[in-house]
Amino acid sequence: MDPLYIGYGGAILLFVFLAAGIPVGVAMGTIGIAGMYLAAGPALTAGQLTVLPFWVVNNYAFAVLPMFVLMGVLAETSGITDRVFYAADLWLRRFRGGLYQAVIVGSAIFAAISGSTIVNAVVFTRIAFPQMMKFGYSRSLSIGAIAGSGSFAAMIPPSITMVIYAIMTEQSVGQLLIAGVIPGILTAFIYLVGVYLLVRFKPALAPPITIDASLREKWRAAVYVWPVVVLMTLVLGGIYSGLFPPSAAGAAGAFGAFCLALGHKRTLRGWLPPALQDAASISCIIFVILIGGLLLSRMLVVVGVIDELVLAITHVADTPLKFMIFASILYIVLGCFLDTTSMMVVTLPFLFPVVVALQIDPIWFGIVLVKLIEISVITPPVGINLFAVMSAVDKYTDFRHVVKGVIPFILFDMIVLALLITYPEIATWLPKKMIAG
Repeated sequence: MDPLYIGYGGAILLFVFLAAGIPVGVAMGTIGIAGMYLAAGPALTAGQLTVLPFWVVNNYAFAVLPMFVLMGVLAETSGITDRVFYAADLWLRRFRGGLYQAVIVGSAIFAAISGSTIVNAVVFTRIAFPQMMKFGYSRSLSIGAIAGSGSFAAMIPPSITMVIYAIMTEQSVGQLLIAGVIPGILTAFIYLVGVYLLVRFKPALAPPITIDASLREKWRAAVYVWPVVVLMTLVLGGIYSGLFPPSAAGAAGAFGAFCLALGHKRTLRGWLPPALQDAASISCIIFVILIGGLLLSRMLVVVGVIDELVLAITHVADTPLKFMIFASILYIVLGCFLDTTSMMVVTLPFLFPVVVALQIDPIWFGIVLVKLIEISVITPPVGINLFAVMSAVDKYTDFRHVVKGVIPFILFDMIVLALLITYPEIATWLPKKMIAG
């Protein structure tokens, strides 16, 4: 059998497996192993199975992934999210639409120690949604603000999404994380301006809140934000200054989050074992997906599919701008049907060689890709943040409210995407100023 037929048949079979509900890591790994066996024989297949999984889990640089996962889990356990939203609420509630703004600011702050869009969305749904309903805010826009702001964790470092991209493309984790700072802040700013304009032109979306807090209460609440600032400075400052590599920064951040959780709980009993178990479970799932995806990509390289696709794509999108537009359309469409990790692992083996062929800055492409993933997590019908929010609010809403609420935030994200594509310096300026570690 022609090796190319094996590759194309495997790609088609992958979507059949995903439609059948087979876990994506298992599906990709099985197809990769079978394809290599048929195309190249048992010797190469056995070699890849021996070397590749060990290389992924034993690579010191990749230790940043479970460390960032642990950091986010411990930060949530510490109760810091509640206190950050409380502080943002006290300072912003007197502004028209202040609770929307508080969700956006609180999510941006928590994203700096979380790394997971799902965690951000679920946590702020639980904390903020009841308050928004209590003060008569729009149900749809409230859900949209929570789901959209939850996506900040994909861009604002530490970002699990960026670490996965770095692993798959062999790019600098530190440069990618630092590159997300300005685009993340820009996204939050455009969300704030967009919501302000929405509420100004349609006041019924956010009735005024007459209950205000004293200045003393506000300053006391502002103290709750300092642990996040300390953790963020520790992690990003260490990476940016070259004081320590991202792997060590992740460990330092996880230790800082552990200290915060210990200070809040006062004892290790009851919370530490479940937190460690959750972090280990999430990390293992991600690594299984990565190993499966890398096995699939190796198979596609062996059979020659990658070379053919690179030629086909570069023929259609023969300039960096055309390619970025092509990739944007592809990811927005795929985001309607696939979860973010699966989408990256399935597509990067095809697209990243084109990035190299067209001499596109891989850091810039990574940031644009992350922005597309931020859009995909709130894009109906399969945006993962939408289901996370729906599961958290349960019977208090339906999918119609969710879809209606996220549309403005998808448009806000499109503005940021256009800026990132038009002005690559937004993503590349800060990494170029880094001090080498």
